[in-house]
Amino acid sequence: MTSSLFSSSDLGNINPSKKLKLLVVDDEQDNLDLLYRTFRKEFVVFRADSGIKALEILAKEGEMAAIISDQRMPEMKGTEFLSRTVSDFPDTMRIVLTGFTDITDLIEAINSGQVHKYITKPWEPDELKVVVSEATQIYDLLKQRSEELSRSQAQNALLSVIVDIAQKSNQLSDCVLPLASAFFQNFAADAVILQLVDRGSLIDTQAICGNSHWDLAQDPLVQTAISSSRSQADLNSNEECKTNLAIAITFRGEVLGILSMRWQLANAVTISDIAAIQQCADEVAIALTCIRHYSS
Repeated sequence: MTSSLFSSSDLGNINPSKKLKLLVVDDEQDNLDLLYRTFRKEFVVFRADSGIKALEILAKEGEMAAIISDQRMPEMKGTEFLSRTVSDFPDTMRIVLTGFTDITDLIEAINSGQVHKYITKPWEPDELKVVVSEATQIYDLLKQRSEELSRSQAQNALLSVIVDIAQKSNQLSDCVLPLASAFFQNFAADAVILQLVDRGSLIDTQAICGNSHWDLAQDPLVQTAISSSRSQADLNSNEECKTNLAIAITFRGEVLGILSMRWQLANAVTISDIAAIQQCADEVAIALTCIRHYSS
């Protein structure tokens, strides 16, 4: 049975919980300000005074946990705006605020899955907080299930590659590129370098996937991973690539290689993603040990 080289405290420190994103849309500035004040402590709140501006924010900021939109706005109705967000952000929870009885539009929007719930004006902050809390809990559950499925598929694909390599490769130099490529593809990294280690030092045998290339010998994260025999992570780096992992590939305390993975976005991977990558790296260590034994 393999185990992660990260301790639970390490994982807690490198990936603290962060606020969910909430978009509020209303053409009246007073209402927009009130919505912001109501939710700013619990969420990262984005504001838009029209559906068009809200779409621009979504294009820039990406998926929101929830969107609260007024129904009656001059450029487009709230339900029309929300319907345009479904294809790009299917998991986002959508809530409509309405001060008039346009029930036909609302029922159609709810039945088609475009709107989670509607609240009539004037709305009470505490009531709306309850609705948003319930909606974001559903969002969290949907994202969790989606991520678990994606992660499981990535692990299964990687493990299949690792088993195949362990059975067929005769030299360590033959296996680094297919291994690096498997991690690169299955965890959607922007760049990956897999470099072997012998007696605590990097050797020339390496494989590079992606458009970026960096010297692992000059990478502090990598050097710490080698010296400590423990994987390292920086999920909000000041470098061009914001998410950096240096995964120690170890067998019986000996570092056999370093898997350096980078993503341009901050917090591009979760604790569970890192644990899955580490588990696959532990299997790589067994494969490398087998190949080294039979090639000697």
